[in-house]
Amino acid sequence: MSSCSVRTAPGASRRLAAAAFMATGAVFLAGCGGGGGGSGGSPLVIAATSTTQAVPGTTVTAASIGEKIFSDRSLSASGQMACATCHDPATGHASPFSTPVAFGGPNLDQAGTRSPPSLRYLRFNTPFFLASDGTPTGGFDWDGRAATLADQARRPFLSANEMANADVATVVAKVAAAAYAADFKALFGANIFADPDTAFDRVVFSLERYQRESDEFAPFTSKFDYFTAGKAAFNDQESRGLALFNRPDKGNCAACHASIKPSNAPGALFTDFTFDSLGLPRNMAIPANADPAYFDMGLCGPARTDLANRTDLCGAFKVPSLRNVALRHHFFHNGQFDSLEQVVRFYVRRDTNPEEWFPVDPGTGQPDAYNDLPPERRGNVNVTEVPYNKKAGEQPYLDESEIQDLVAFLKTLTDGYAP
Repeated sequence: MSSCSVRTAPGASRRLAAAAFMATGAVFLAGCGGGGGGSGGSPLVIAATSTTQAVPGTTVTAASIGEKIFSDRSLSASGQMACATCHDPATGHASPFSTPVAFGGPNLDQAGTRSPPSLRYLRFNTPFFLASDGTPTGGFDWDGRAATLADQARRPFLSANEMANADVATVVAKVAAAAYAADFKALFGANIFADPDTAFDRVVFSLERYQRESDEFAPFTSKFDYFTAGKAAFNDQESRGLALFNRPDKGNCAACHASIKPSNAPGALFTDFTFDSLGLPRNMAIPANADPAYFDMGLCGPARTDLANRTDLCGAFKVPSLRNVALRHHFFHNGQFDSLEQVVRFYVRRDTNPEEWFPVDPGTGQPDAYNDLPPERRGNVNVTEVPYNKKAGEQPYLDESEIQDLVAFLKTLTDGYAP
């Protein structure tokens, strides 16, 4: 919950990146009829014909079909995994699992490599772009490689460690056999299932429309929202936490998790949709990490390939929204921590007390800091901004009481508050 950059855009340049994000978002949403469209098809045509319109005489829309697809476990090879399995409404549409990664595949025994992120408030995001100052911004997934919510929805259907279908035709055949198949044909055409590629485009398009149109994915009903509307009051601890969150000389969280309302949303999003290299500890509970040669480096791969030569971006992952952060079971892309207290403590004590987070390097006798990156990429880790710019043995920016105050504020970001 701190400041963020990829070492190329601190301070004023981050504000330029945020402005570029807002401008790009406005253009993208205008150009795509509200941001709809499935990659691989014709998104403008789809958006023009079926974003919010219902089948005449019915309430069937792409969003209503998307809601059914989202919870349909039959669309997986195991018959036990749906979108909602990894993105549970009860946890803010984030991971509900006790493990840091999900297990999918035909027998639910194939481990993922990243913690499933929250899907809430993503409708305000944009496709990935490099701002004028070079700051990576936007995109979906932890590494920003998906251009739209529809594009993001494609991969899990076919991924071997997720829903694990053999191909697009297999997914479409399952949709054709589903209880909502008649609605799907009524909306997209009686012969839609004859062309599996087009039908699959409509599947992921429907999932996007559900996420864009349903209030479930952007309710803005937290205590913070009521507080900013003048309909609720913070207690003393929450007020202190908010101040620490915003102060650039203390928590400095708002430098990255912006606490003010942007022009394209009805409330603060608590993210600027940029990326940061945080120098996390390696999570050995992820099976892939048993291979000492394997490193998940976010923007520069291995899952994302188009920025493989941008070694300066290695280790950078998407800055998530902090809304509903208190509902999450695991934190960061590698699910290393399982409590908010741990997360905040890591931010402020990562470098002042590295022995608390990293194993000892037997060669040096010192903590092997930032050990989830190969040694040659550890120079990318953010060490220049508050609260990261401290040395071992120095006093952290927050004491334990202030950590608890900040956690109390973060808990006000949970949707469903009853004033």
